[in-house]
Amino acid sequence: MAFVKVGSASALPPGSVIEVDVGGNAYAVCNVGGEFHALDGYCPHSGGPLGHGALHGYTLVCPWHAWEFDCRTGANDFDPDVIVPTLPVKIEAGDILIDIP
Repeated sequence: MAFVKVGSASALPPGSVIEVDVGGNAYAVCNVGGEFHALDGYCPHSGGPLGHGALHGYTLVCPWHAWEFDCRTGANDFDPDVIVPTLPVKIEAGDILIDIP
């Protein structure tokens, strides 16, 4: 695994989510009160783009069918057995880095 720069922390204000592309794969990066979290970018329900969803606290809402996931764990709010893979995140020199498998 290798940490890859995906953007600037200052470009992702608290309470927001962005989609980033690394090697043709989409990831959702969330900022919850200065805590950064990253998940696979596709909803397991119908493949909706999670990075285009809405963030409410730690809850990331898929824009297609409103499935909700905890951005810290990837767990679905209704069925905790449905999980979006998460990735480690770190901030270095103001940059967001995610650990790509």
